[in-house]
Amino acid sequence: MVERPSEPCAPGTAANRAAVLYGVGDLRVEDRPMPDPGPHEVLVEIRAVGVCGSDVHYFEHGRIGDFVVNAPLVLGHESSGVIVGLGAQATRHRLGERVALEPGVPCGQCRECRTGRYNLCRDVAFFATPPVDGALARFVTIHEDFAFPVPEHVSDAAAALCEPLSVGIWSCRKAAVGIGSRVAIAGAGPIGAVATLVAMAAGAAEVIVSDPVPERRERVRALGATGAVDPAAGGLAEACADADVFLDCSGNPQAIADGIAALRPAGTAVLVGMCPATEIPWPVARVQNREIWVTGTFRYAHTYPEAIGLIASGRIDLDELVDATFDLEHAEEALGAAKANPAILKPLVRVSGA
Repeated sequence: MVERPSEPCAPGTAANRAAVLYGVGDLRVEDRPMPDPGPHEVLVEIRAVGVCGSDVHYFEHGRIGDFVVNAPLVLGHESSGVIVGLGAQATRHRLGERVALEPGVPCGQCRECRTGRYNLCRDVAFFATPPVDGALARFVTIHEDFAFPVPEHVSDAAAALCEPLSVGIWSCRKAAVGIGSRVAIAGAGPIGAVATLVAMAAGAAEVIVSDPVPERRERVRALGATGAVDPAAGGLAEACADADVFLDCSGNPQAIADGIAALRPAGTAVLVGMCPATEIPWPVARVQNREIWVTGTFRYAHTYPEAIGLIASGRIDLDELVDATFDLEHAEEALGAAKANPAILKPLVRVSGA
């Protein structure tokens, strides 16, 4: 489905159209006041917003773990746009510059921020994470350091998807995926797909992806995975035995156990997908006996320049991930698109622009 955006709304007017979640299943598209950029912020007219599983989860359940929608919340954190206003002390950008927005702005003062691990900042303000409003709005403000210029030949959609691509980059960095790596991935959703793209771009010799949905297995094959398997028919432990790296992008306990079983001695497991439960059974003996390295990921840090470079160079094509586009007035349809059609990998909301 392709919808045309509504007529542009000029900066300086009172209207700021936004998709606002009021409660479970209660999404309203309404006018909000125009945001005013702070001293080091920029005002961005949003062009495109990718629909993430977290947006869908908030819409369907009203919470993710301890993050609860207790007040109206603008959804969306995968976004791109054009700068239409500058704060009094903002000097890094020019008006009219197209940018990809990194949605988490950390405090910059804590130990984690000062040592470069700003993704672990406890005081980060992250789009569409209660109580911070997200990017499914005509205009947003963000600190100038977290708006990244993109070349003109990079589409608005691809610029918005720098966010999930950053998750793939971060997970592959944590696993040290490189030339000749044999990589097993559980989950062929959007994050499994971008992890596949990054692993192949990093020089992996083999990328085997496991997913129970046939349409998604076909999608990752088309994206370049060297194999895709049904976990009900053997899974990763058989299809990718003695893998160097296992990336879990599913959050499924059985998939995690199966992926760890596929690793060679001293292999690396990176847990990317969020498990519904806070605790799961763990193959302790295998981890100990094979000296397997296991780590988690939480978002990403210092990835946007690399993400933009991969897209701009043509090494990764994110436009091929988008297979359903909606306008802002149909944001609720966008949230339900992948559930209604399992073949849809990444729905996108076109907020403004051609």
